[in-house]
Amino acid sequence: MKIPVTLQLAALAVAMTSFYMMVGQAVPQKEVQPPEVIDLPEDLTTDQMVAIGKTIFEGKGICVTCHTIGKSGALRFPDLAGVAERAKTRIPGYTALDYFAETLYEPNKYVVAGFNPGMPTINKPPVGLTDQEILAVIAYLESLGGTPTVTMDTKHAYNGGTLGGGGGVDAAPAAEAPAVGD
Repeated sequence: MKIPVTLQLAALAVAMTSFYMMVGQAVPQKEVQPPEVIDLPEDLTTDQMVAIGKTIFEGKGICVTCHTIGKSGALRFPDLAGVAERAKTRIPGYTALDYFAETLYEPNKYVVAGFNPGMPTINKPPVGLTDQEILAVIAYLESLGGTPTVTMDTKHAYNGGTLGGGGGVDAAPAAEAPAVGD
């Protein structure tokens, strides 16, 4: 008995579809929810901001997807151990606050030598941090090798302040930063 080619093709299609459905069900699925909104009171201390900033850094901010702290070798993006000291010297005329704000709001404006651009703008989707959450992350980054000075009232060039603000005091803008360099 000869089976018609059409029936053979149909059987093959059903078998292949069944196989791929089985494989698809075997792969673990991850449910992705919209980022949680973190309500930050205006009266947080800097130490509380550091703790919340670390939580955001490791969670909602998804920073640990690419950044490490205290690692060496071939890295996807810069290691952040001691970043508070380096931030003061990355761009002439910038304070650490200026540098951190720019790297979070406009991450491809200045790219550390030896690394490729690729960090997302974290105040826009898919990360979508608020200005207050970004201040908390900056406080955490300042704690990595330095003493955090950020408060919930801190102003910088991206939230109503200016460059060279140094934690809330407005100053004259700095010179244009180089596009790439260390």
